Amino acid sequence: MKISTFFLMFALMLLASGCAMLQPGFETPDVRVTSFRILPSESIAPRFEIGLHVINPNRAALQLEGLSYSVELEGLKVISGVTRDLPVIEGYGSGDVVLQASADLLNSLNLLADLMSRPRETVGYALNAKLDVGALLPSIRINQTGVIALQPPKTQ
Repeated sequence: MKISTFFLMFALMLLASGCAMLQPGFETPDVRVTSFRILPSESIAPRFEIGLHVINPNRAALQLEGLSYSVELEGLKVISGVTRDLPVIEGYGSGDVVLQASADLLNSLNLLADLMSRPRETVGYALNAKLDVGALLPSIRINQTGVIALQPPKTQ
């Protein structure tokens, strides 16, 4: 067998194994916002905790490589960040991801001024995130909106 034939066969084997790794029938995992709350902060910029719940409907484990995210409050981009400290989500399993982030100071001040001029009990948010599940699979994009209660519910 000639060396060029060997390399051609080797390249074809790599290509075939790479295609197998693309996981035909791969279903996009379901990602939901489970919590979004303001944390106590010792600085002027508020801190937030964002909880995500990831459901893996696939047989193979989901190895999350990274996550980039941004959050808008009342239309102002106040939070953005990245993390690589993520759990492996087993096949047909689920797991939680908790993000903690500080807000952008200038946009936070603009938001605070808006809240002071127009007081309200809730603030609208939009979460945009991208989950990197590795080089061979497309990133998972999350775009969710909701409201945050500014005051805890009153107890009777």
